[in-house]
Amino acid sequence: MNCLTQAWTLYEPELHRWARHRLGNPTDAQDLLQDVFLLALRQGERFCTVQNARAWLFAVARNALADRLRVACTTVDLPEDLASFVDETDAVETLAACLPRVLSELASEDREAITLCDLEGMAQADYAKAKGITLSAAKSRLQRARVRMKQHLTVVCRVQWDDSGRVLDFVPRSLA
Repeated sequence: MNCLTQAWTLYEPELHRWARHRLGNPTDAQDLLQDVFLLALRQGERFCTVQNARAWLFAVARNALADRLRVACTTVDLPEDLASFVDETDAVETLAACLPRVLSELASEDREAITLCDLEGMAQADYAKAKGITLSAAKSRLQRARVRMKQHLTVVCRVQWDDSGRVLDFVPRSLA
């Protein structure tokens, strides 16, 4: 068992720093090291046959840390009103059905920028090159077009947005 004592004396400070860095708490790090030491102790004389004691200790420490984190993983209960989230998604999809009509009512320059970049996935740099403008000008043009489309959509469909920009409520275009 002298080989374990020697290895532990040599590598424990480094293991402790490693564990403390990963766990963020000296007490938790010390608990982890106790688990590692007990696992090494259970090896008995076999520990003395390990070619690289440092690598063995760190491998055991990594595995012990993974086990500890897996057990400590917190779960989140699903809300009872999960169906309301589905309804919210349906509302956004219904609002998306209004977009073609709103898009058709925008100025041609705005419609083209939104269609090419947002709907067809053209890179803004490619759009700038195609229009013969700088990338900065293309980004500004697209941003202004998005703002005008949102304003138009908000007015004609009476869209209400929350503080983070999500749709709260709207009136479908046919009823607006």
